[in-house]
Amino acid sequence: MNARPVRRLATATVVTATALTVLTACSGDDDTAPAASGSVTVAGVRIEKDPALHDALPAEIKDAGTVKVATDVPYPPFEMYVKEGESELTGLDYDLGQALGAKLGVRFAFTPQKFDGIVPAIQAGKFHAAMSAITDNKERQQVVDFVDYSQSGSGILVADGNPEKLATLDDLCGKKVAVQAATNQLDLLKSHQAQCEKAGGGKIDIQTFPKDSDAQLALRSGKVVAQLLTKPAAGWTAKTADGGKTFDLVEDPAAPGGYNASPNGIAVTKELPELTDAIQKALQALIDDGTATKIFQKYGVASIAVKEATRNAAVD
Repeated sequence: MNARPVRRLATATVVTATALTVLTACSGDDDTAPAASGSVTVAGVRIEKDPALHDALPAEIKDAGTVKVATDVPYPPFEMYVKEGESELTGLDYDLGQALGAKLGVRFAFTPQKFDGIVPAIQAGKFHAAMSAITDNKERQQVVDFVDYSQSGSGILVADGNPEKLATLDDLCGKKVAVQAATNQLDLLKSHQAQCEKAGGGKIDIQTFPKDSDAQLALRSGKVVAQLLTKPAAGWTAKTADGGKTFDLVEDPAAPGGYNASPNGIAVTKELPELTDAIQKALQALIDDGTATKIFQKYGVASIAVKEATRNAAVD
């Protein structure tokens, strides 16, 4: 997710037909393109079809050999293009989708779709599922089912080596902190001011910027000691910026998924409950054998991964 720990809510209405092109894609030098019934390598792990899980799929999916998946691109590190201006996809959601497809013995075919149209498109029958860092919430549960694979909220990005030795949100008290304007992260910093005053650490000196990239420039130059942004984005930035030599991600054991974390899930049509069951079981198998952890590690966000593949976890 980017500057919003909760992605925009897709309305529960049906959309008109649009021309969609299914993309075939790769997800990194160590990965192989997906095949409907063959094994696939994702994040360095060779994944084989589980016949029992394949047999549990609804007939519609088994006959087609394909699960049609909507995704909103780009949204690093969850969904990205391998090269700007080209159609090949990569990202955490894409890799996880290929791993799930291999385990189920079908192909997860990803198609770009504007985020606010994803849920309506599933309702209209254009897609069987969506993988796009979608926040599982009660409103969306009315029209789709979720298989939850991560918990993510806000994270703290610091300079390489963490020179200020920041460890928690409380450590930001009395310090200059960058944040993108008009975001949930800004609201979080503002709401934490009372805690700072109570602890006697002084208020956070909040520095707002139009974009995350502007806030990172301030962190690079030493004008601030930290930046607050979504934890997945912070982890990806720490891993990739200048080869991982410029920033670090603060890992607070009390908030492994980030502050104010919420569940993210694979949205699945309610018309195919067997598909939801199969995806949940396949995801749990990938969690149990360590494949899911390796996929999350590849994108620098291992701490947001769940240990159990839950369904419709949101309770608010």
